[in-house]
Amino acid sequence: MASKDELGAQEQAVLDLVARNPFAGQQEIASALGLARSTVAAHVVSLTQKGYILGRGYVLPEPQRITVIGGAVLDRKYHARRELIFGTSNPMQGSRSFGGVARNVAENLARLEANVSFISIVGDDEGGRALLAHLGALGADVSQVLSTSERPTAEYAAILGPDNDLALGIANMEVFDLFQPAHIERIWPHLAASSWVFMDCNLPAETIGTLFAKKLSARFRLAIDTVSMPKAARLPDDLSAIDLLFTNRDEARAILGVTRGQADEFAAALRARGVAQVLVTTGAEGYVLATEDGVAFHEPVPARPVDITGAGDAMIAGTLSRLLDGTPLTQAARTGALLATLTTESRSSVHPDLSPTFLATQARRLEQ
Repeated sequence: MASKDELGAQEQAVLDLVARNPFAGQQEIASALGLARSTVAAHVVSLTQKGYILGRGYVLPEPQRITVIGGAVLDRKYHARRELIFGTSNPMQGSRSFGGVARNVAENLARLEANVSFISIVGDDEGGRALLAHLGALGADVSQVLSTSERPTAEYAAILGPDNDLALGIANMEVFDLFQPAHIERIWPHLAASSWVFMDCNLPAETIGTLFAKKLSARFRLAIDTVSMPKAARLPDDLSAIDLLFTNRDEARAILGVTRGQADEFAAALRARGVAQVLVTTGAEGYVLATEDGVAFHEPVPARPVDITGAGDAMIAGTLSRLLDGTPLTQAARTGALLATLTTESRSSVHPDLSPTFLATQARRLEQ
């Protein structure tokens, strides 16, 4: 969270009084501080925009909350029993689950007992309702999710070869086009009161741009995941709003508009474009971190993968869960890499046994 040093003396005085008495009216605050009521009203608006209070009633925000915005998807996953032959029928083992980058990140965080709020858009259908009920049952706040009758809940189908690598992915994500900038405006007090906001690039470019523009006057820290090469192009040219960017080599190339280079070069170039910290994944090779201290390559946690789906989302969630606790990025990313490995060793996009105790136990085993 940002320091209160950014507040003016009168704003700080108003905030202190509200903290002591959240039910104080504006005239009462004005009389107590010797200010005009109109001045107090202006300070209340400013404190709401900055996330220090949550609108009417002057409810103070909860500490260390992360808000996750982006894709919520019904996943269909099919495993080929033998080498795929295109143009004909292939025998498969199929499964259904809930997915989407942001939704997976939110579920991982909820299972790690983080104070997480999830924001997305789903269809007014059975799949959308089941998805939200599942996430809510894990402890995530889903009260800000939009529901629409104009489009069905997003769906994604992954076809995995016998080597467990993705052979083909198909998606119907049209519902996300309905998540417009006006919704960012509507939920702004909720976002502004967060410690961190994470957004994936499943949402329209205009919506992402609105969040970036408003973030410059807010105190939360912003993390972004690029999702794919086409969706990475939705980021604005000015990346200075991003505190932490999660991407891979191909997506980084798409942002930078280059055709060749190494992950460390991409990470440094993204920092030069305004991103405060960058994490570039390189698959089984590891990942690169770029911070104000320089660029460094980090080896992955050894894995015996059975399904790589959700590994990147787990990397993000594991990293953010530690950053919420104040852990430096280098150590936080190591936790993210461990969670990514554990996820690849499960057939689920989110490890079904995940909990703080489970993750801590696995970390201790890794150190032995």
